[in-house]
Amino acid sequence: MAVALRCLRQLQPLLSRSWPAGRALPRAPTGRPAPLASGCSQPDHQVMLTRQLATKKAKGKGQAQARVNISAALVEDIINLEETNEDMQAVVEALKEDFNRNLNIRTSPGAFDHIIVVTKDGKFPLNQLGQISQKSPQLIIVNMTNFPESTAAAMKAIRESGMNLNPEVDGTIIRIPIPKITREHRESLAKLAKQSTNKSKDALRKVRSKSVTQIKKSKNKVSEDTIWMLEKQIQQMADSAAAEMDKLLAAKTKELLG
Repeated sequence: MAVALRCLRQLQPLLSRSWPAGRALPRAPTGRPAPLASGCSQPDHQVMLTRQLATKKAKGKGQAQARVNISAALVEDIINLEETNEDMQAVVEALKEDFNRNLNIRTSPGAFDHIIVVTKDGKFPLNQLGQISQKSPQLIIVNMTNFPESTAAAMKAIRESGMNLNPEVDGTIIRIPIPKITREHRESLAKLAKQSTNKSKDALRKVRSKSVTQIKKSKNKVSEDTIWMLEKQIQQMADSAAAEMDKLLAAKTKELLG
C-alpha cells in the first residue's frame, strides 16, 4: 500500500496534464515526498503514460498522433538514435547531391565526373580515366589518351548514364553532343528524378528496418513499452526524412518542367 501511494505521488504531475477537465485528481497523503520505491521507476511510468496518450489521440479520425521523443542517453545501451538519424540524413544528402550533379537542364563538364566506368581492372569514375572539357555550349570532349583501352567502356557508361546522351568516338576522343532543351528532355529528367527519389526511399527503409531489428534484440532486457516507443521514434525519423525527400523532388520537378 505504501509503495502504491508513493507511486501515485510521483505520477500526479503527469496525470494533471491529461486528466479530464472537471474531475478531481486522486491525491496522495500530504507530507514530504518519499523517494521512488522499488518497482516505481519514473521513466517507465512516463513511457506507459505517453503511449496511452498517443493511442488515445490516434483514435480521433483526422487527428495527428502524439510525437515521441526519447532521450538518446537513456537508451544508448539499446541503440544509438543519433547514429540512426545521421544514416537517414546521409540518404537525403545523397539524393540532393544526385539532383544537383546529374539532373540539370544544362549539362556541364562536372556532370560527367562521377559517371562510373566498368573496366577489366575494376570500376572507376570517368574523370579518373579521361580528361573532360567543354568545347562549346553544345559539345563536351572526353580525351581517353591516357587509358585508350577503356574508351569503349567509357562510351557505354556515358550512354547508360541516364542523361539522354549519344556520344561519338574518334580514336581516343569521345565527343558528346549536348541535346537541345526540349519538353521531352525535361520530362525525361523529371522521370529520372522520381526514380532516384524512390531508390532513396528504399535505402531509407533499409536503415529503418536495420534499426528496428537491433531494438528487438533487446526485448528481453527492456519493457515492451520502451520497445514500442523506440520503434515509433525511429518511424518518425524515417517519416521526416521521407518528407524532406518529397520536398526535394517537388522543387526539382518544378525546376525541370518550368
